Amino acid sequence: MTILKKSFLAVLLLSVLFNFGCKSKKLVESSGNTTKYAIDFVNSETLMPVLEQAEKENKMVFLDFYTTWCTPCKLMEEDVFTDPAIGEYFNDKFLSMKIDAESQSGANIAGIFGVGVYPTLIFLDKKGVQVIRHEGVAYHTKLKSLAKDALQNADPN
Repeated sequence: MTILKKSFLAVLLLSVLFNFGCKSKKLVESSGNTTKYAIDFVNSETLMPVLEQAEKENKMVFLDFYTTWCTPCKLMEEDVFTDPAIGEYFNDKFLSMKIDAESQSGANIAGIFGVGVYPTLIFLDKKGVQVIRHEGVAYHTKLKSLAKDALQNADPN
C-alpha cells in the first residue's frame, strides 16, 4: 500500500472516531478515572432525584452518557470537563450527571433516551424534557454552544 493510501486511511479512521463517537463493543478496559473535573457532576444512580433538585434550584440538567472504553469520551473527560471556564459556566446553569451507559442503572437511563452512541450529551429542562441532544465528541466551543442553545430553547415554565 502506498504512503498516500495509508495516510488517507489513517485520516478517515480518525475523522470517523472523533466526529461520530463510539458505536462498537467494548475494546479497551479502563484502569479507572483519576481526573478532577471542573464540572460538579452529581453522584446519583437514578435521574429522578437530579430532576427534583434541578426544579428546586431552577436549573436545567446536563447528561453525559459515556462508556469506560470510549476514546472520545475519555478525551472530553481529560480536556473539556476539567476546564475551569466550562466548569464555572455549567455549575452555574446546570445540574450535571455522568452516566456510565454500561452500568446497570446507567443502561436503564440510556435505554429511556435511546442512547447507542458515545458520548451522547443531552440537555433536559427542569421537568425532564429533552431540549438538546448531541451524539459524539463536543469540545469547548461546541459544548458551550449546545448549552447556550439548550438554555434558549427550554420551556420557561
